[in-house]
Amino acid sequence: MTLADIAAAAGVSTATVSRVMNQKPGVKDSTRAVVMRALQAAGYEQPRQHFSKHVVAVLVPELSNPSFPQFAQELTQVLFAAGYSAIVCPVSQGGYSETQYLDMLLDSDLSGIISVSGASADSLASKAPYHRLQDARMPAVYINGSNESIDAPFFCSSDAAGIRLAVDHLRGLGHSRIGLAVGEPRYLPTSRKIEAFAALGFPEDESVVTTEYTADGGARAGRRLLQSGHTAVICGSDVMALGLMRDAERHGLRAPGDFSVVGYDDSPIMRLTNLTTVRQPVKTISEAAVSTLLRLIGGEEVPIEEQLFNPDLTIRQSTGTAPND
Repeated sequence: MTLADIAAAAGVSTATVSRVMNQKPGVKDSTRAVVMRALQAAGYEQPRQHFSKHVVAVLVPELSNPSFPQFAQELTQVLFAAGYSAIVCPVSQGGYSETQYLDMLLDSDLSGIISVSGASADSLASKAPYHRLQDARMPAVYINGSNESIDAPFFCSSDAAGIRLAVDHLRGLGHSRIGLAVGEPRYLPTSRKIEAFAALGFPEDESVVTTEYTADGGARAGRRLLQSGHTAVICGSDVMALGLMRDAERHGLRAPGDFSVVGYDDSPIMRLTNLTTVRQPVKTISEAAVSTLLRLIGGEEVPIEEQLFNPDLTIRQSTGTAPND
């Protein structure tokens, strides 16, 4: 009996029969059962299930930023609780690029992929690797990286809500000259932070400095903003904020007496610092992303949309009342 004969007997396409025979995801359980009955009637014996049947790849940027290992750890724990193992794939200079990982993973027998802050959030990056995922019907979800050209579920922390929290806090302490230090605007979370900041009445040309999401980037941006008369700075990451504080101390300035600074992410290690920071709801986002991915793996239809999750503000000792003029 040919593949076409089995497909006709099961009432499905030959592609669906092939996916069932190769234990690929993206087929409803009810459809898979019908195909297996047709295969068994034809004398087909199902091979032993590979271990990779219950493995999900988690793609994250470089691990030097503590917020990305936090996502990797939380996603790994949620997947484990659901009976899946995780392969963490860190993208870094000198190592595998995201495109190389995706091309390699497409040839594997993984159940699905979770991309965290990947090239889907980069307006200048090619989306072709993600389109190949779609064409291969590989179940995939994206965290903090929405893009309209990719038909997939997205789960993002609300940058607009985070900026509002930080600004409201600083204004409540009497600050009116507030600056924003962020990464390159080519990245969606950055552009959303800038838009939200400008919408609250701050002049972008005077109060926004774009740089790299690094300690050195935070130091350079903070120095420029503080020297131009800003009394408080909101940084796009905790690493940037710590770099700003360290550089300011070298120049005789300390938070919160001389200026205030707010970070962004609130990764667990920030509990050892005095940094006031916007906390991403990592656990909630991870649970929602994994839940949807498991539905995709099971062959269910899920909404192709972006879900936004509101962050919180963790107040520590890096913010205080505005200094007197």
